[in-house]
Amino acid sequence: MSKFSSRELRARRHRRLRGQLSGTPERPRLNVFRSGLNIYAQVIDDLAGHTLVSASTIDTELRGSLGEQRKLEQAHSVGKAVAERARAAGITKVVFDRGGYKYHGRVKAVAEGAREGGLEF
Repeated sequence: MSKFSSRELRARRHRRLRGQLSGTPERPRLNVFRSGLNIYAQVIDDLAGHTLVSASTIDTELRGSLGEQRKLEQAHSVGKAVAERARAAGITKVVFDRGGYKYHGRVKAVAEGAREGGLEF
């Protein structure tokens, strides 16, 4: 058994990942965070330290349309929503930051939704 919790291990993986990728004004970073119940996506310009656009399952705009969808379908919808908002802000290319999670399940669904919404990465 590991002496570190799964949360600590994910944080270590995320720090290691963040050492390799960074969001610029030309190509900001699409960050994904998932909790047990919700999923959050943000497009971040790391040089300025600002979140440009975001979407999550707790957004008032999205909450009504998500309804009784499964978490995987909700994640896909969040990906599409963040892509639409990013395109409205003039962002078409991003760097995908999986946040230390495996590229699998809900994280993958956000990525696929964002690609479907028109983001390139």
